[in-house]
Amino acid sequence: MTDQLWLWLTLGILVLAGGGAALLAPLRRRRGAPPVDETGDRSAGGTTTDERPGGTAVLEPEAPSPAEAAAPPAVERPAPAAGRLVRLRDRLARSGSPLGARLLTVLSRDHLTEDDWDEIEETLLLADIGAGPAGELLEALRTRVRVQGARDGASVRALLREELIKVVDPSLDRSVATSRPVSDDGTPVPAVVLVVGVNGTGKTTTVGKLARVLVAEGRTVVLGAADTFRAAAADQLQTWGSRVGVETVRADRDGADPASVAFDAVRKGTADGADVVLVDTAGRLQNKADLMDELGKITRVITREAPLSEVLLVLDATTGQNGLNQARVFGEVAGVTGIVLTKLDGTAKGGIVVAVQRELGVPVKLVGLGEGPDDLAPFDPEEFVDGILG
Repeated sequence: MTDQLWLWLTLGILVLAGGGAALLAPLRRRRGAPPVDETGDRSAGGTTTDERPGGTAVLEPEAPSPAEAAAPPAVERPAPAAGRLVRLRDRLARSGSPLGARLLTVLSRDHLTEDDWDEIEETLLLADIGAGPAGELLEALRTRVRVQGARDGASVRALLREELIKVVDPSLDRSVATSRPVSDDGTPVPAVVLVVGVNGTGKTTTVGKLARVLVAEGRTVVLGAADTFRAAAADQLQTWGSRVGVETVRADRDGADPASVAFDAVRKGTADGADVVLVDTAGRLQNKADLMDELGKITRVITREAPLSEVLLVLDATTGQNGLNQARVFGEVAGVTGIVLTKLDGTAKGGIVVAVQRELGVPVKLVGLGEGPDDLAPFDPEEFVDGILG
């Protein structure tokens, strides 16, 4: 009887020991300790442990193999820019531009009174289209409605679409000049695109997105981080470039001479046989004189190596008419050849496209329609109008 009792006690102890280990295993894992394998090896599962003060065990992965350590980072393949505005057109429609639904509603009424025409004019002005273009569009609509008597929805939409496209002006050349020019000695040099604008408009991001557009077209690109006053600007630009395998030329210290960085970028592009050099510039300058001096110096230094092919002004579409003050200053100082409107999907005031073109006499060439890396699109007047009409 005594032997049987000892036998049962021994079996019970063994069962409890095994069950206790099983019960403790989840708790050990929750605390960060590795599971104990059958041999008692705490590094089971290909990991090593680091015992920290206080008894906390932290898992550390095994060191990568030499082949893994030497592998280059993956380079992204950007989406083609062609048709991008068509794909993103619904974002314009969701912005709720009054140029769409409100105008169509008023123009579809059976009898348009003077109050109705005042409402149309107010709608155009609220959309930031500007007083001059609004007057032209209003007069054209009054004439065509009087002559054609359009009232059904399809006819009114077609009429409004035609007139809006006219004021947006499809005749302007909206291509970005990125073909390689030839220097005085007959040597091909990179196309140099200088990007200007105040900080906060998405200027550096636009440079990075434009690099993706060019890479998607098969162009070779060098980036110049000439905004040396903002510490994060060069890091941000270098990150954009590294994603698509594009090199960034930057200063070795904050506050370095921007013109020197721009010159080094163009020289690097020339030496590498790059197709395009994109130069990001500072936007936080105290007054017009500072701005003129800084950009003037950058331009003079760059053109010693290669001519300027394009000067793009980046404007935030959500600032509306206030953005026109920025446009005027940069237009006078920098010799702007094209406009990039960012955050166009975040504003109901799509008429700023018309206003800024009239103000500067240069076309909107690119538009930003979101925060994604491939949300920079070539501007197309017809697709733009279709987007705001919904």
